[in-house]
Amino acid sequence: MGKAKGETANRHPWGSVRDNPEFSRFELDIDGETALAYYRIDNDVMVFTSTQTPPSLRRQGVASELIRNALEFARARGLKVQGDCAFVADYVERHPEFQDLLP
Repeated sequence: MGKAKGETANRHPWGSVRDNPEFSRFELDIDGETALAYYRIDNDVMVFTSTQTPPSLRRQGVASELIRNALEFARARGLKVQGDCAFVADYVERHPEFQDLLP
């Protein structure tokens, strides 16, 4: 059975990642819970300090989705990134398409 007209094959069931600059974090809401990626900006470098995923959302790719979008946000704003958070540092290391963001 084919896809309905207008439906894309890679449509994601999760909500959108949003930047919440008031709290210096990116947020992704899923099933009433929120995954978070905290950052600070120092001299045009977005420094990721912590990634937090609720236990019920772990091992589903939620944190990866959150960080991928956060890195795209940094790229779009001409910022470099630094992963003081181990998850972010590992993510960038495993995804060469983001290595250009390293300072």
